[in-house]
Amino acid sequence: MTSKKLIEEFLSEKNIAVVGVSGNRKKFGYVIYKELKSKGYNVYPVNPNATNVDGEKCYPSLLALSGKVETAILVITPFAAREVVKDAYIAGIKKIWMQQGSESEEAISYCKEVGIDVIHNECVLMFAEPAAFFHRAHRWVWGVVGKLPQ
Repeated sequence: MTSKKLIEEFLSEKNIAVVGVSGNRKKFGYVIYKELKSKGYNVYPVNPNATNVDGEKCYPSLLALSGKVETAILVITPFAAREVVKDAYIAGIKKIWMQQGSESEEAISYCKEVGIDVIHNECVLMFAEPAAFFHRAHRWVWGVVGKLPQ
C-alpha cells in the first residue's frame, strides 16, 4: 500500500512529467496536466504523438527530459507502462505515480526492483492541494471507509 509520506514526498517536487498528456481537454491526462500547472507545478507534457500541448513543447519520451525531472505521473495504458518505467529509470526519475488505470504488476515490480518509489491505486488530484471540491469529498469518503494511505 502507498504511504502518506511517499505521497507528500512526491508532491513536494515542483518539476513533474505527465506521461500521456493529450490536447483533448476531456482526457484525464490533460486534466491532470492543467490542474497541476494551476497549482504551481512545473509540468512537462510527454506524449510521442504530440509536438505541443496548449502551445508548450510536448516531449516524445521521458528520455528527452533527462535531468529536468525526478517525478512522473503515468496516464497511459498498463501495457505502455512497462516500457515507460524502463525509460524513467534510465532518465534518473526517482518517483512514479501510476494514475488509476495505468498500473501493471510488471511495471510496479520493475520500479521496486530498480529502486523507483511507486504510487498506484491513488488519484493524484485527491492529494495535490488545493484539491477541488469533488476530490476533497472523494478523499473524505476514502478516509471514512479507511482507504486513505497512512
